[in-house]
Amino acid sequence: MKPRRARRRGAFTPYLFLAPGLALFAVFRVYPLLEGLWLSFTNARLGRAQHAFVGTANYVRLLDDTRFHVSLVNTAYYTVASTIPILAVPLVLAVALNRGVALRTFLRGAFFFPFTLSVVTVGLTWLWLLDPVIGPSTYYLRAAGVPVRSWLADPSTAMWAIILTTVWWVTGYYLVIYLAGLQDIPRELYEAAAIDGAGGWRSFWSITLPLLRPVFLFVLVTHVIGSFQIFGQVFVLTNGGPGDATRTVVQHLYETAFQNFFHFGSASAMAWVLFVVILAFSLLQFRLLRGHTQY
Repeated sequence: MKPRRARRRGAFTPYLFLAPGLALFAVFRVYPLLEGLWLSFTNARLGRAQHAFVGTANYVRLLDDTRFHVSLVNTAYYTVASTIPILAVPLVLAVALNRGVALRTFLRGAFFFPFTLSVVTVGLTWLWLLDPVIGPSTYYLRAAGVPVRSWLADPSTAMWAIILTTVWWVTGYYLVIYLAGLQDIPRELYEAAAIDGAGGWRSFWSITLPLLRPVFLFVLVTHVIGSFQIFGQVFVLTNGGPGDATRTVVQHLYETAFQNFFHFGSASAMAWVLFVVILAFSLLQFRLLRGHTQY
C-alpha cells in the first residue's frame, strides 16, 4: 500500500510545480480571452453598468463598417509586402556572416541591437529620420539631387515607410535565427558539393535553402502572425493616416474601444475576427510543417 500511495503522490508532484504558472496563465490569459468573447456578444460601453446581450449584432455591424474593411485590406497589404524583405534581408546577412567575415561577432550584435529597442523608440527614431524638413534622409536625398517628399504624409509611400521601419527593427532577430539554422548544416555537405564541382550558388540552392526550410517556415509564421497585429509603428509614425492609408485592424480596434465612444462590444468582435484569421493561418502553417516533417 505504501509504495502505491508513494507513486500516486509522486504523480501529482509535477502538477504542483506547474500550478503557479497555470494559475497565472488562467487569470491573465484564459479569463480575459473568455471575457472578451462574452463582451463581443453584448453592447458593452464605458460607463454602462449593465451589458445587454445583443447576439451577433456586433459581428453583423462589421459587415457595414467600411473603415474596418479598409483596415483589413491595409493589414493584408502590409503583411504581403513586408514578407519578402523580412525573409530575404536577414537570410542574406546571415549567409554573409556565416562565412566568417571580419568582425562577425560585432556585426551580429550591431544588427541585433535595434530589436532590443521598444517600438516607441524605433518609431520616434524613424519619425525623425523621415522628417521632410530636418530629417537626415531629406538632407542626403537633396544633396544627391533626388526629389524629396513627405514620406509619411503621402498615401503612396506611407505604408512603405512603415515596412522599412519594421524591416530595420526585426532584421537582427531573424538574422540570429537564420545563423543558428546555418550552423546546424554539416560542413561535409558543402565539401562534397565542392568536390562534385558545385559552385556557391548551386550549393546555396541545393543545400542551404532545402535544409533551412524549417527555419524559413518558422520565420514566415512568426512574421505573418506579428504583421496581423501591427500597431505600435503605425500609431507612432502615422496614427493610421494619411486618411486611412495605413489604418490597420488593431489601430481601428484601439480607436473603437478607447476613443470612439468606448464601444467595447464592437472592439471585442473585431478582436475575435482577427483571432480567427490568425488561427486559420496558424493551422495552415502547422499543416505545412507537419507535411515537411513527414517528408
